[in-house]
Amino acid sequence: MPRTLKIAAAQMGAVHRDSARQDTLSRMIKLLQSASTLDAQLVLFPETAFTTFFPRHLISDHKELDSFFEHGDNLAGSPNTKPLFDEAKKLGIDISVGFAERTADGNGYNTSVYYSASQGEVIAKYRKVHLPGTKEPFENPDAVNQLEKRYFEPGNLGFKAFRAPDLILGAQKKGAGSVQPGMGDPILGMMICNDRRWAEAWRCYGLQGVEVVLCGYNTAGFAPDLWGTRKPMTPKEAEDDAVFHHKLVMQGNSYMNSCFSVSAAKAGLEDGKYDLIGGSCITSPEGHVLAEAKTKEDEIVFAEIDLEECRQGKEKTFDFDRHRRIDQYATITLQAGVVEPELL
Repeated sequence: MPRTLKIAAAQMGAVHRDSARQDTLSRMIKLLQSASTLDAQLVLFPETAFTTFFPRHLISDHKELDSFFEHGDNLAGSPNTKPLFDEAKKLGIDISVGFAERTADGNGYNTSVYYSASQGEVIAKYRKVHLPGTKEPFENPDAVNQLEKRYFEPGNLGFKAFRAPDLILGAQKKGAGSVQPGMGDPILGMMICNDRRWAEAWRCYGLQGVEVVLCGYNTAGFAPDLWGTRKPMTPKEAEDDAVFHHKLVMQGNSYMNSCFSVSAAKAGLEDGKYDLIGGSCITSPEGHVLAEAKTKEDEIVFAEIDLEECRQGKEKTFDFDRHRRIDQYATITLQAGVVEPELL
């Protein structure tokens, strides 16, 4: 029986260090309205969507640094974010959006939330687990830095899948009998940027029967101090590689976990210097790209999907219950770094 869902990635073009918060918010609302004209039921926004990707900067001014964070859990009540949630409620569209979170005890997290329009509230939160980069900036003054380890703590909420209510017509509800696999409200999971490169994150969701993985990101197009092959690369070669690797992990992991995935980029040239890749896309459980961004500007990437397509992989090739051999996987959880075998 078809379980169709109209889903979109809201790619955003450049947001600069001095961009006014209200201007960025207005752009996000316009994207949401554009998705509404396509009858989208769920829209994903990028990582740190409300601001520039500030972790690339060494920021010593506490007031400026604090301005990039949202404080507390009430995004639907904060003047910097509330209009987006109000519009989502008005349009009846669920949204997932990334932001920098400052907790009451002063900790920072790179966070995303899922807002259910039918419930009128945030029903799930995820904090980025795999923080890339360094705590201190590189000695090279021209380097593109990635200082998430300076501003954020590693996520502490794990990879917890959840069901999003009222998206699938006729979905079984609690109290209406046991929900069989492939039935009921869709099972979703969130990850952020670098998480998408880690198979463990996807498998945690796959083991909960995830049907759609939502991933917002800000990925540098050229950052030789951070990543890249050992040979010199031109900015064009580096960006092409970054887009290739982005699609590779979205396609490969969607296939290996028999799920759809949606990825939304913050893209373009920020502050006239920091190039971010586009490549926002929607991927099928067979690893095919169903829709992708054509620009590096504000753009809606849209597809109508059928969650029934997840069943083939979950029940055949990747039937975890029949085929996984957890007695052989201990190294994955007992060891963090590489331990090479001894030389003969």
